[in-house]
Amino acid sequence: MTMVSGMVNLSNRALVRITGEEAEKFLQAVITTNLDKLGTDELKPGALLSPQGKILFDFLVSRIENGLRFDMPASIASDFIKRMIFYRLRAKAEIAQLPESLVSVCWQNDSTPSNDDVIKRDSRFPQGLNVLRIYGPADGTNDESAWVRLRAEHGIAEGEADFAYGDAFPHDVNFDQTGGVTFPKGCFVGQEVVSRMQHRGTARRRVLVARTEASLPPMGTPVKVSEREIGTLGSSAGDLGLALVRIDRVKDAIDSGTPIMADDTIITLTLPPHVRFGLSEPETGDA
Repeated sequence: MTMVSGMVNLSNRALVRITGEEAEKFLQAVITTNLDKLGTDELKPGALLSPQGKILFDFLVSRIENGLRFDMPASIASDFIKRMIFYRLRAKAEIAQLPESLVSVCWQNDSTPSNDDVIKRDSRFPQGLNVLRIYGPADGTNDESAWVRLRAEHGIAEGEADFAYGDAFPHDVNFDQTGGVTFPKGCFVGQEVVSRMQHRGTARRRVLVARTEASLPPMGTPVKVSEREIGTLGSSAGDLGLALVRIDRVKDAIDSGTPIMADDTIITLTLPPHVRFGLSEPETGDA
């Protein structure tokens, strides 16, 4: 695993602020994240789902004064705001996109999380990595490849880069493993479908770590076993990336010794570290 420190400026991110005395109450009933468990010094992943349980928007949410900040791909921000205004109804909450969206990430350094609005610990990663999100100017590189590799090593998928909106359930992209969806909290849009998947263990697609001896093909390349498509590649940097695949078919290929291919490249697919599911039996029960 990568243990080298890094600081990377992230491009094409947008920040949306939802504030007001009833902001958290209405959000808790709509998004997948359990805001009751969100600390002041951290951020958590989350999503807004369709009633059918598919991810329409994904984001990282953190606390700011009198509300919450949502960090997401710039391309979905305006539609996210429209959808949040629809769900707000009469709740006393203000929804607005911030004019500046300076976002950086750093890891494996001596910094510590702050309780202010600028630095938040990324709870998707183990605490020992000390992955921090920085909102504001930062002296980082604009080469995002090291950040892509860090995400890939830990199976951390993000919308646009690793899956298409409207196509994936939270389980597919490991949100049940990283705190992006929390079942004991109760209601959120799409909760009935997603909870059924959790209790019945019917998640068959998962994001896995993809490796090859050369360079991985581009994002969106079909992953195949004996010419049968079992998923697609997500983002990658060199020989390391992510793939959203049918885990039962991955297991069959491994058991039979059949190569797993992306274009003409043989790839190796493995479970991300610390996940609570296997290739043969997805996890069941509450998370």
